[in-house]
Amino acid sequence: MRSASSAKRTARELDTKIIRFVGVITLNRPEQRNSVNRALSDALRAAVKAVEVDPALRVTVLRGAGRVFCAGMDLKAFASREIEGVLDGEGGFAGFVRLDRTKPVIAAVHGAALAGGLEIMLACDMVIADRSTKFGLPEAKLGLLAGAGGVFRLAARIPVVKARELALTGRTFLAEEADRLGLLNRITEDGGAFDAAMVLADDIVKSAPRSVAAGLALSRYTELDDEGRAWVRNDALFADIFASDDALEGARSFAEKRAPVWVGH
Repeated sequence: MRSASSAKRTARELDTKIIRFVGVITLNRPEQRNSVNRALSDALRAAVKAVEVDPALRVTVLRGAGRVFCAGMDLKAFASREIEGVLDGEGGFAGFVRLDRTKPVIAAVHGAALAGGLEIMLACDMVIADRSTKFGLPEAKLGLLAGAGGVFRLAARIPVVKARELALTGRTFLAEEADRLGLLNRITEDGGAFDAAMVLADDIVKSAPRSVAAGLALSRYTELDDEGRAWVRNDALFADIFASDDALEGARSFAEKRAPVWVGH
């Protein structure tokens, strides 16, 4: 990403621009509901790292093109095992959820943030969402595990009994419930999330860059310590689930639009 008052790079999977010291990154696979494949992971990782080293950029707003923010991992790619680098590349899932950052990222969410899409949102530092947005971790219904930080980050931010319900049932919930649970900074009327995220970003830009970086680091101090331990357990459990017959059956049944037939291993 170049230092400029306004710059733009268009690629198939990602769109980036600079607006008033704010890097705007757009997930750009609208026909696939911005589901994450290898190319999108590589592009998102590179864009966020470019923000980190650009002194002209203070904040990032992350949004999705089309009807939804992000529907998670590309399950068709998973079913065909074409997912190398999506889960285990630098930064973890989407090249983002485990990426070291010093600058705040605001998610501007609309339509849906499901599965890995919700995990991407939970990896951001602040969230603005349209009122009709749907959220959820449906992995259990697909024979998978929300292994990109979704389960433990959800449990760290909302009451544990609620996090268990959402993770184990895979049910979707709307923005008003997400706000009551403490997952959102603001709810906007539909179509307003990006503008509201830019207003918040502009407010952050008015603060001293080093103070913002220090405040962000300090606010995440305990969180990061807990996450370090959680990732170890998360990775072990995810590896076991990922290699299971049920995981492959879940992805295949989704792609084939049929009910899964679980075998329990």
